[in-house]
Amino acid sequence: MALLLLIGFLGLVCGFLSGLLGIGGGIIMAPLLLYVPPLLGFETLAMRTVAGLTIVQGLVACIAGAIAHKRFNFVSGRLASWMGVTIFAASLIGGAAANYVDNRILLFIFGGLAITASILMFIPKNQDHEAPDIKTLEFDRWRAVTTSGTVGLLGGLVGQGGSFILIPLMTSYVHIPTRIAVGSNLAIVLLSSAAAFTGKALTGQIEWLMAVPIILTVIPAASLGGNISHKVPIHTLRRILAVLIGLAAARIWYSLLL
Repeated sequence: MALLLLIGFLGLVCGFLSGLLGIGGGIIMAPLLLYVPPLLGFETLAMRTVAGLTIVQGLVACIAGAIAHKRFNFVSGRLASWMGVTIFAASLIGGAAANYVDNRILLFIFGGLAITASILMFIPKNQDHEAPDIKTLEFDRWRAVTTSGTVGLLGGLVGQGGSFILIPLMTSYVHIPTRIAVGSNLAIVLLSSAAAFTGKALTGQIEWLMAVPIILTVIPAASLGGNISHKVPIHTLRRILAVLIGLAAARIWYSLLL
């Protein structure tokens, strides 16, 4: 029971950050599940269990967070459709081709992309409005597709979600306002999260008893984070994202250099 309460608390924290920042949350949830329980005297959770619980958290957070951001008109259906379908297909291709490429080299590339993304979030973005009008949003479809395709392919090849890299690339390369990028990112990764969840569920990789407290806490936490997100200044959101992406990049490089 104590472990379930702890997992629920971790889901609460991660769900709130997912809704607030528009990320699936895997870069936060996975290390929390791996390292916090042993620090508090519990047995270390198996990586297979952590992966299953993380995808549950990511799927639920994407749904609840996207609904919350949709209320404030910060989710672009057109952008989510173009980038969502592309990242889904690219992830499938990357995952299937993973056995034929040198994972370590690709992980170096992915780590470099994460560092670049973190730096981009620290750079002030000109003409980034606090309340952009979704109805007037225009974007280059080719840039949107190549961005999501590249992240999805690399992510699939190295076994990383990669959704946390999409927001800085959307704001800097596709020229999407930060608030719309944050809100739409949840809808974009929803499809790939649903596919990963289905695969793990059908193959018995999800510990459902442990997943219950995550579902119960992530839904309200992600909704709360999404509702609060529009009240947080853009530059603050960008800095928080930059730090989290930087930590994710550091973890990737740490694993590479060991």
